[in-house]
Amino acid sequence: MSDWVSYYKHEEGEEEEEDQDGETETIGEYKYSGRDTLVFLVDASRAMFDSYDDDDDLAPFDMTIQCIQNVYTNKIISHDRDLVGVVFYGTEQYKNSVDFEHIYVLQDLDNPGAKRVLELGKYKGEQGRALFRKSFGRSSDYSLGEALWVCSNLFSEVRLKMSHKRVMLFTSDDNPHGSDSVKAKFARTKAADLRETGIYLDLMHLKKPGGFDIALFYRDIINTAEDEDLGVQFGESSKLEDLMKKVRAKETRKRALSRLNFYLGKDMSLTVGIYNLVQKAFKHPPVKLYRETNEPVKTKTRTFNRETGSLLLPSDTKRTQTYGNRQIVFEKEETEEVKRFDSPGLFLIGFKPLVMLKRHHHIKPAQFIYPEESLISGSITLFNALLIKCLEKEVMAVCRYISRRNTPPRFIALVPQEEVLDEQNVQIAPPGFHLIFLPYADDKRNIDFTEKIPANQEQVDKMKEIVQKLRFKYRSDSFENPVLQQHYMNLEALALDLMEPEKAEDLTVPKTEGIDCRVGHLVEEFKQLVYPPGYNPEGKATKRKQGNGSEQLEKKAKIEISEEELKNHVKKGTLGKLTVPLLKDVCKMYGLKGGGKKQELLDVITEHFSSH
Repeated sequence: MSDWVSYYKHEEGEEEEEDQDGETETIGEYKYSGRDTLVFLVDASRAMFDSYDDDDDLAPFDMTIQCIQNVYTNKIISHDRDLVGVVFYGTEQYKNSVDFEHIYVLQDLDNPGAKRVLELGKYKGEQGRALFRKSFGRSSDYSLGEALWVCSNLFSEVRLKMSHKRVMLFTSDDNPHGSDSVKAKFARTKAADLRETGIYLDLMHLKKPGGFDIALFYRDIINTAEDEDLGVQFGESSKLEDLMKKVRAKETRKRALSRLNFYLGKDMSLTVGIYNLVQKAFKHPPVKLYRETNEPVKTKTRTFNRETGSLLLPSDTKRTQTYGNRQIVFEKEETEEVKRFDSPGLFLIGFKPLVMLKRHHHIKPAQFIYPEESLISGSITLFNALLIKCLEKEVMAVCRYISRRNTPPRFIALVPQEEVLDEQNVQIAPPGFHLIFLPYADDKRNIDFTEKIPANQEQVDKMKEIVQKLRFKYRSDSFENPVLQQHYMNLEALALDLMEPEKAEDLTVPKTEGIDCRVGHLVEEFKQLVYPPGYNPEGKATKRKQGNGSEQLEKKAKIEISEEELKNHVKKGTLGKLTVPLLKDVCKMYGLKGGGKKQELLDVITEHFSSH
């Protein structure tokens, strides 16, 4: 009965919104449930509207508004179910649930949308700042503690499950309350309350004459998540690019694919999280909507009996495998047992020098591991000790890796990486191990290639000069997918009611003018060395005369594998490594009648060579 209820729990029109709102993501034996929530707390006092440089640099307030708009548009594309809100403090007008003065809640926590982006866009530039002063005014008689209280109430009013709760504070004032010790103490108290309720407070401090001194006030206010403690604080942002880099470093999701035990020996293990540093970008699939109401359509799958038409439960179905003209029936437990090799985890095998790992060993994108204290206390200390020793000795750890239940094991190499920070103290590379998937022996193949005429030393030297002229520092993040970028620009233009979308620049197209300028006359010199005087690269190839039918059949059936090699493949059982066209050529050569499927060709060839 329990199976029936769980299978048809929504059969009587029950609401499925709870499951959707939960947005539960199962990660191994752990679950991330809920939505990411983010509140932008923006200082609206006079100092935020002043531009301190003689050039055309943006004022701190303009930088903040553009940064928030950028986060909104990114979330609309990637995480449209997250909740985002905007709160101003230091305004003359006020609007909040507690009726605190000088605090204005512009946008409550809700899904990011086009209307919200357009509303923020009204306050950009000189006209936007003038409109902001007219609509909200400015005041220095505010309380940061009350602003944090309002942010806390925004989170408590949300009726959905929340996973990560965060407040980003944008300000250019390093000592907001000066000598008012009562307000300063109240702000510290509310910041501590946020920390206890699991709300992280991040400081996004902006440029200020004389520099921004965190030690005056904010060092006791801000708090970071455990997995984001860099040990250092960001520097102040004087440009929009610096501010965006800091916001992305905090706002980007850091959810582990899985949390596993890393077994260093029989009685020693630690807990690590598995992360993807790079993920393939793709177009989101279209959502089917109901024609009458434009609401998303929910799809359900049911299994029916072909003869009676009755509904089948999951327990009513079984799986079969045809073997020797017989159908072998498996129970659900048996199929799971067949796929189970061992419990998930990383099992240390040994260590090898880093020089033994070659670039051609790459078979799939790498992952990244970072220590976790959730299951085993002391994992961070042990992990750091292992990382330091591997960096000192320049070795990699070779392990057996099982990512989750019912998945086959893989051999992997853990390549150590040291932490790297930029001039703004923003983390560029995290400390940890890159998880490199190693190939099996079957993944390595000897490829037959046609012997070409080798180049002489003069030609090689000339090509080296050309290559040296065209060298540049390659960065994968410098080249965006033009098709994806244009797709999202079109969507953004539709959502924001723009006249026409922006044109995406295709950075993958070679810059021929720059190449010609760098190379100069070297290309012509190389052509003179490679091509003979009478060579015509645009000349048409002469057409060969067709012979009789038997000659054509003989040429068509010509194969590049000997009879001895075929016998060895049959003997070792590795005939399946050959391609289908090659197997068909073998059948034609020996007059065998095989079907179009690979297994039929393998059976015919195996039977032929087994009997001879």
